[in-house]
Amino acid sequence: QVQLVQSGGGLVQTGGSLTLSCAASGRAFSSYAMGWFRQAPGKEREFVAAITRSGTSTHYADSVKGRFTISRDNAKNTVYLQMNSLKPEDTADYYCAADRGVGLSPWSYEYDYWGQGTQVTVSS
Repeated sequence: QVQLVQSGGGLVQTGGSLTLSCAASGRAFSSYAMGWFRQAPGKEREFVAAITRSGTSTHYADSVKGRFTISRDNAKNTVYLQMNSLKPEDTADYYCAADRGVGLSPWSYEYDYWGQGTQVTVSS
């Protein structure tokens, strides 16, 4: 089993940047592909980004491509989401998740473990 603890997030102005972190404990972090999802008030949870176990491949939602970067440090058991050029529509609760499968999945049901969520608010 994997426990995921998120940090980062907060309030930022339009055009600003934030970095989210997700630290894993438990079984070998490098055996899990990782993903980030978000859920805005009144909306369904949506895919943001994913990264393979080794970190060599990534996948992004079209809405964040070119602005967000997912990365991981297997030595630190941590996955990151660097968010640049933030927009008000990026406002949501963000969740990291671990996938025992092949990775890069945009489907939340394929992820096995979830972080507690962290709020990101982008003011206009």
